[in-house]
Amino acid sequence: MTRILVTGGAGYIGAHMVQILADAGYEVVTLDNLSQGHRSHVHAGEFLSCDLADAKCLREILASRRFDAVMHFAGSALVGESMTDPAKYYRNNVINGLNLLEGMRESGIRKLIFSSSCAIFGEPRTELIAEDHPRDPINPYGRSKLIVEQMLGDYERTYGLSSISLRYFNAAGADPLGRFGEKHTPETHLIPLVLQTALGKRAAITIQGTDYATPDGTCLRDYVHVVDLCRAHLLALQKLLEKGGSTAYNLGAERGFSVQEVIETAREVTGKKISVEHGPRRAGDPSRLVCDSSRARRELQWVPLYPNLRTMIEHAWNWELKQA
Repeated sequence: MTRILVTGGAGYIGAHMVQILADAGYEVVTLDNLSQGHRSHVHAGEFLSCDLADAKCLREILASRRFDAVMHFAGSALVGESMTDPAKYYRNNVINGLNLLEGMRESGIRKLIFSSSCAIFGEPRTELIAEDHPRDPINPYGRSKLIVEQMLGDYERTYGLSSISLRYFNAAGADPLGRFGEKHTPETHLIPLVLQTALGKRAAITIQGTDYATPDGTCLRDYVHVVDLCRAHLLALQKLLEKGGSTAYNLGAERGFSVQEVIETAREVTGKKISVEHGPRRAGDPSRLVCDSSRARRELQWVPLYPNLRTMIEHAWNWELKQA
């Protein structure tokens, strides 16, 4: 049986990935330090507690088991926080990423799926962002992801490590069966914040910036269902295991929704009043990020199951109701 190591497998996207791998017949091992993830969200396979900063622990795990590939989700992923604490992002994403690559090299593991981000592109220069869009990140989070992608290129040329980087836009939604969803402390993502406001857990949702060059003045983002993201990861893994070779894919729904549109859709889904406050722009935020995912659709035969924003919010709402 093919054995896959999933770093950050107790986190939001990682937990969905672990379940999808198990359902597809893979032997899956989760590695997580639980600084952001939740042990209760890992419903399949073996769980190992280890921090990627602990190179000795990591090397022992990689050397003691025969992994066919690694899927790397562990790291820090908040744009705003990266602006105020860039050292954390270079440490958790770049240095710890190097620890993982070195451990893989020493253990003879030559295949990696990397969780990258559209943040590597910075301010968009085209309406849709394709893989060849210029890479000019405007925040430390995006720079840290780009550095790892560049490291992967060097590791392929020098050490023969094949990788596929998946640059996705805004992950949204939750497991349709309600087994896991977004659960961050503190929560910073728009959709759960809006839904928690609908539940009365928050007095209001703050719109950060209303003067962007968009139709209603609020940021435009491309939302993609977390299950569809993980299905793309599975297709990329299958391609990597069968054919090898390194590449990258952008993943999104190819449609942008403004912050205001997300709030209005959440009001329709929940039937609740959602109070709004207005605040200043958040440093490091581009005005518009919308994906061109045609390459992934063409080469991976990736077809999203849940492309509609309303469905994503419905699944997220069902998850939030379970947490209430």
